[in-house]
Amino acid sequence: MRNSIISSRQVIKYLKFPALAVILGANLAITTLVSPKVLAQNASASFSGSSVTFTCNDSEATIKAKNGPKAVFGTTTIYIGYQQVSSVNKDPRIIRFDNGVKKWCRSDYETTGDDGTGYGLLWNGSGVLYGVFTSTGSQTGNDFRRFATGRWLPSYGSGGVAKVAVIASINPTNGNVNYATFVSARKLSDGKTNSLVVKGLSWNGTTLTLEADSWSSPRRADTTSMTCTGSSPFKYTAVFTGDLIKVNSATADTCT
Repeated sequence: MRNSIISSRQVIKYLKFPALAVILGANLAITTLVSPKVLAQNASASFSGSSVTFTCNDSEATIKAKNGPKAVFGTTTIYIGYQQVSSVNKDPRIIRFDNGVKKWCRSDYETTGDDGTGYGLLWNGSGVLYGVFTSTGSQTGNDFRRFATGRWLPSYGSGGVAKVAVIASINPTNGNVNYATFVSARKLSDGKTNSLVVKGLSWNGTTLTLEADSWSSPRRADTTSMTCTGSSPFKYTAVFTGDLIKVNSATADTCT
């Protein structure tokens, strides 16, 4: 599935149904990523080309003005981003407001040297909430690995610096992470981890479909490296079970 910017008249039509909207950064961009199955589950997905910064002490007005990724249902909004905790390090942040009042904010998902940010959300307005985060591999303790044990990809892998994704299932009532998986590419040349950027998520009530740009080489459902022709990035699609333990299928353009 490809992203496609639609006309302003079509935007107005879609805004009558806010759960259909996928917001990319500050742009009103409705994408074909939202499938009929997602609409049936009333799921809202939001992604930003670059993550935005905020703190747990910021007001909703301050965070909203940054135009970062958010999921909105009624008077409840969940925002995701990061805080610059040092000159060389970012840590992820996620916060929920009900009627403009902070219900919770989480700053404890990853507090290591890993350059972690949050840049995507999918929420169905009730119990299904997934967050998308970055990882660069500089992990020394309190990081997403503690949530990923037994899941599809339990760690960053070998190497470092390359930016990969972490998908986390989150309890929307308190922000607790239920479980998570890393999502990365793996170089054929040396087996080291390579970059992957999530572009969207969709939910059909049972499975979670991820769409991403993957650098060489994307992973098959069994986590081994695909063989690709052409140059990176490759358009990658993976269908996860809702518990993130298994990938039912994984495909990438010009890759096998």
